[in-house]
Amino acid sequence: MSTPGYELPLRLLMGFRAIIDELHAELASQGHPDLRPMHGFVFQAIGPDGTTAAELGRRLGVSKQAAGKTVEHLERLGYVTRGGDPADARRKVVRLTDRGLDALARSARGFDRIRERWERTLGADRLAAVEEGLRTMTPADHFPLDVPGWFGNL
Repeated sequence: MSTPGYELPLRLLMGFRAIIDELHAELASQGHPDLRPMHGFVFQAIGPDGTTAAELGRRLGVSKQAAGKTVEHLERLGYVTRGGDPADARRKVVRLTDRGLDALARSARGFDRIRERWERTLGADRLAAVEEGLRTMTPADHFPLDVPGWFGNL
């Protein structure tokens, strides 16, 4: 009997979930207990130069209001700040704080540790084959940040 087609996306999702859950447990133990998986997409969408709430909503595939509520929540937690745009005083720009940048740096190190563990468990050749297969089957250089909106729409 062959493997049913629906198992592939479920296994990919379960692999993603296992990695993200492990990462967030590690982040919680390192002083970031309030971070949620969606926050990583938000941090990436904010980027190194900051962005407006409206643009953040577009990047995430959610409404400006939903993006604004997320920004307010992350601002209360100390991960982002809103301030004026030197180029346009009418715009408020959302930027990562030192706490947000720390969470990103810890996440990057955590992902590296998790990948190393997967490599030890699966073997370097098998993991490389999985990664190469995924690169073949997914768009090159395209990391969509709109997963919160895409996943959340009913």
